[in-house]
Amino acid sequence: MNLNHLSKLAIEVMMPISILVGAGAIWPVYFREISGKTLRIQLNRLVLNLFYPAILFSIAATTPITPELLSVPLLVGIGTLLSGAVLYILLYRSPLGNGMNNGTRAALTVSGMFGNTFFVGVPVLVYFYGGEASRYAAFNDMLMTMPIMWSLGVWICTKLGPPESARLHPPIWRLMMGIPPIWAFIAGALMQMSGFVFEPLIHAARLIGQATIPVTMFVLGLSIPWRNLKPRMAILGVAAVKIGLMPLMVAVAASLLYVHTTEPQQAAVIEAGMPTMMSALILSDRFHLDTEAAALMIGWTTVLYWFALPVTAWLMH
Repeated sequence: MNLNHLSKLAIEVMMPISILVGAGAIWPVYFREISGKTLRIQLNRLVLNLFYPAILFSIAATTPITPELLSVPLLVGIGTLLSGAVLYILLYRSPLGNGMNNGTRAALTVSGMFGNTFFVGVPVLVYFYGGEASRYAAFNDMLMTMPIMWSLGVWICTKLGPPESARLHPPIWRLMMGIPPIWAFIAGALMQMSGFVFEPLIHAARLIGQATIPVTMFVLGLSIPWRNLKPRMAILGVAAVKIGLMPLMVAVAASLLYVHTTEPQQAAVIEAGMPTMMSALILSDRFHLDTEAAALMIGWTTVLYWFALPVTAWLMH
């Protein structure tokens, strides 16, 4: 990858996302009719219940499921589990975690395991591999991130977090049943496997879903505590695991499991290095963890990711 490609990456991917995140950051300063927190909650609901399900349905309904495609959630899942093990050692069994309460440790652990693999992943993957590459992000989110986050992630929050979190352990099936994107993805996949493709419905879902990433990037800007982004050793250490070590571990796993690494395995490496997903903040809030630590992880990994992405792109190509 030469300088020309890196400049195109900056203009076509990094610049529009940065503008959207920046708009979210300054919006509450100039438009104070609605608080930033209220606006973030309402926009999150809009994405979760309308935009995100729509785009997932349109992708699943038009994507045949193949072993190569499934290698993406497999490899990113391996990286997620290995990162979780590394973070447990760092935060619970090493000097890095000294002085932290379990609420902070648990928040940092889940923040370092789960990346923004769809909302940031789609524009990055589409830049490298074309429009069809959005399927890698969609299938990774639905077959890896969602199941592991709402099972192992919830377990970490309730078992490794503060004592009060243990009383908030709802049945996993109830959590999964109440997530609209999962049902939209299943509906789309069943339509594709049945051979019945109703193109007008898919086109409508695709059109609605186009708002997903811009709105989410705007919400990301609302979510980051910009004034508190001060360097902290623990935060930066976990961020290094998330955007540095995790993609490296996935690359090693891919080389061990596949004789020749192709586009899906390369996409898995890129997905593994994504910044912390915003759901880490939702988990932290829901299970009474350290929401500030989760927000700082979202902020720092997002900022550092723009420096890590060109390096990853250069290594991959």
